[in-house]
This record gives sequence, C-alpha cells and structure tokens, in this order.
Amino acid sequence: MRHLFSDPAPGAGTSRRTVLAMACASLATLPLLSPARAAPARVSGLDDPAKKEIAMQLVSSAENSSLDWRAQYRYIEDIGDGRGYTAGIIGFCSGTGDMLDLVELYTQRSPGNALAPYLPALRRVDGTDSHEGLDPGFPEDWRRAADDPAFRGAQDDERDRVYFGPAVRQGQADGLRTLGQFAYYDAIVMHGGGSDPLGFGSIRERALGRARTPAQGGDEVTYLHAFLDERVWAMRQEEAHSDTSRVDTAQRVFLDAGNLDLDPPLDWRVYGDSYHIG
Repeated sequence: MRHLFSDPAPGAGTSRRTVLAMACASLATLPLLSPARAAPARVSGLDDPAKKEIAMQLVSSAENSSLDWRAQYRYIEDIGDGRGYTAGIIGFCSGTGDMLDLVELYTQRSPGNALAPYLPALRRVDGTDSHEGLDPGFPEDWRRAADDPAFRGAQDDERDRVYFGPAVRQGQADGLRTLGQFAYYDAIVMHGGGSDPLGFGSIRERALGRARTPAQGGDEVTYLHAFLDERVWAMRQEEAHSDTSRVDTAQRVFLDAGNLDLDPPLDWRVYGDSYHIG
C-alpha cells in the first residue's frame, strides 16, 4: 500500500519481506468510497468464510511466499526499508502508525500485556525508522505476544477494519462478485485506501473512466479488466511494486478463465513461484 518512505527494488522470486508488496499502513482508518450508484441488492462473496480463507492465502502467496498466512503472526524484523520494524500478518510497521494502532487495541483488550510497555516508544518512533526504546527486547516480546490468542485476534481485527472490510463493502456496492472484491482487497493492501494518485481510490476512479461497474449497468469482466489495467499502471510507478505478477499471473488468470466467484481449484504464479488451492 502507499507508504511514507521509498521502497527498495525487488528481485524476481523474492518474498514479500523484500519486495514489500504489503508493507505497512500509514492511516488509522480507511474511508469507504461511494459508488456512482448503489447496487440494487447486496452482493455476497469474499466475506464468505471459505472465500475469505482463499483471499488470505492468495495475498500471503505474494506477501510471504507461502499459503500459510497464520504463520505470520509471529513475524518481525527490520528489513531496512526506512519503516522500522515490520511485523505480523499484514506488515504492521513501527514507523507508519499501524503498529501503534494495533498495540493500543491489544492493550485496551489486555492491559499489562508484553507489548504495552513499548507504547511510549512506539509513539515516539512513529514516522521514523528508529528503534529507540524498542531494542533490544521488542522483537522477542512481539513473538511472545503472538502466542496470546488476544493478540492474534487484534491483528485479525485491524486487518479487517483497515483493509478487508472496506474492500469487500466497496466491491459489493459496485456489484462485484468474489474475484472483484478480492481485486479491491489486494489493491488496498498494497496501495492504501486514500485518494492520492497511486491509491486505491484513484485506481478505481480511473477504471470508472473507462468502464461501468455492474451496479451502474456495466459488464463485470470489462470493468475488472479496466481496474486491473489501472492497478498495473499504479504498480509500475513504484520500483518496489514493478513486478506485477500478482495481477498478471494470478488475478488476471482467474478473470480470463471466467472464475468470477473465485472457486477452487485455483492455480497461479507470483514472483516466479507456483501455487495451488484444491
């Protein structure tokens, strides 16, 4: 998603931890964009539990080079990208505010947890790559906290509040089925939900300039091709996102196959690696 700092150039076959496809959020909340006209009826899809699980695996294949997204609750390291520590299932960062939001939520729910003592330091380092007040104990305490179901739940809830929920709601309002809702989710994860030129809002607006959504009476496949075209353009504006395989050899493959409900079996490639969901 959109960040405060510049990203390093990725290499083919690298994992999310080096390409930073998911990296970190800088916004505490993600505004929901309104469609030009509301869909006549609610469209279900990605919020179905089975489809949500597929969505988590698809994103993890790009972000973690693995389908095991749950293994990432414990993940934490400084990857030298200027954002401080990157951690957890969605790449919460100490330098961009979303890690602070997460730890505040966790502490509201579980006062006295292992990460609560770091809140003053997280507030000080917000907007920087500094570890001041975090080292040496923060990484190990993060991993220790990840054994707490309450902390894993907080990570889930922040992911849903900032990324997943807004993407699904906007996709449903636009009349998109499961694949289109996922395309929105993956775009918000990488680019953020704001209206800056490379953010999700601008990607969607440019797509709307080329095609109508189903809620507007347009053809869903035509609109999704327009959206993915604009997504690819946005990715190529940033060197770290210039490998567009998560669209070209994943989402576009499903779209070309007419799999608008994202039904398994699914086969795709990201950064040179092949994946399968049966």
